[in-house]
Order: sequence, then C-alpha cells, then structure tokens
Amino acid sequence: MSEVSSNSHSTELTSQYIAQVTGDLERNAKEQERVGAEIEALQEQLRALRHDHTVLVNMQDALGGPGSTPGAEAAAAPSVPHQVSAEPKQSKGKKAAATSAKKTAPKKPAAKASSVKASTAAAKPTLVELIRGHLEKQTEPRSAAEITTALTQAHPDRSVKNTVVRTTLEGLVAKSHAHRTKQGSSVFYTTAVTSEPAPAEPQQETVSD
Repeated sequence: MSEVSSNSHSTELTSQYIAQVTGDLERNAKEQERVGAEIEALQEQLRALRHDHTVLVNMQDALGGPGSTPGAEAAAAPSVPHQVSAEPKQSKGKKAAATSAKKTAPKKPAAKASSVKASTAAAKPTLVELIRGHLEKQTEPRSAAEITTALTQAHPDRSVKNTVVRTTLEGLVAKSHAHRTKQGSSVFYTTAVTSEPAPAEPQQETVSD
C-alpha cells in the first residue's frame, strides 16, 4: 500500500510541475511577443527621428547656419601663415593653395549625396505618418487588423505587422493623436479631432456687447 501511495504522490507532483512549466512557457511566449512589438515600434520611432534629423541638418546647411561658417574659416586659416612667412617663395604658396583646394573639393559631392539621401528618405513616409493619414481618411472607426490590411495593400513594398501597428496606435492614443473605442471584445481607433474651442469666441463677443 505504501508503494502505491508513493507512486500516486509522485505522479501528482509530476503533473503539477508539468502544468506549472506549461504555464510559464505560455507567459514567456506572450512576454516575448509583447517586448518584440515594443522594440519594433521603438525602432520605427528611431528611424523617424533620424529622418527628421537629416532633414533639419540639410535645411541648416542650405540656409547657411552656424555649423557651416566655422568650417570655412578653419579651412582658410592655415593658408594665411604660409603666404606671410613665404613671400619670396611663391611656388610653395601655390602648392599649399592647390592642396587645400584638393582637400576641400570632395566635400561638395558628400553634401550632394546627403541631400539625395534626405530626398529619398523624405519620399518614404514613416509608419506613424501612414497610420495617421489612413485614420484621417476614414469616416468610421477601424481596428488594428483592418489598418494593417489596408496599409499592406497600399504599400506592398513595406512589411507591416499587426503587432507593430497596434503598438503604434496605442502610442498615438497616449499622445492624444487618436481615439480608442471598445465594442465588445474588439478595439477600434479613430483620428483625433480638436475643433471644439472655435465656437467659444463669438459667444464671448456677444456677451461683451
């Protein structure tokens, strides 16, 4: 009898351990999916920030901002002592000017390449911009799955995942750029409309009169 009870007790412990390990595996898989979606959303935001940074840098260079003048002064500064100290030897001054001109010449294609990269990056909108633009065109609330399907059909060259779209939508809701409504077990999203304070001004004017 003791052997039978010990065997039943061991089988109960084994089944408990199996159930616990199975539950831990399910929680681990869900946590991996959640963290992976957050990482992809953060990477998308990082790409958007880098895109904005390159556009701003190119605008600063085009407008002749403070970052462009010190480089020109620094490039012109070394040529002054050579010209003053070596007045009889004009050949060395010419060589120095030629070498400085050669050093400054490759900078122009780099600027053109950066402008080309910025223009190509500007032509490709970010996922956040695509989602906001899609919501603004809709007259009815849309779910994350519907938005993912629409963006995939409109932009087949981009890999749009449902988890990333849902995380991006939640980020827009947190920034008050979108609204979230729940119908049963389904969640729908709409664009944020801020046109309420407009009718308040004429009412104040009529009261003052």
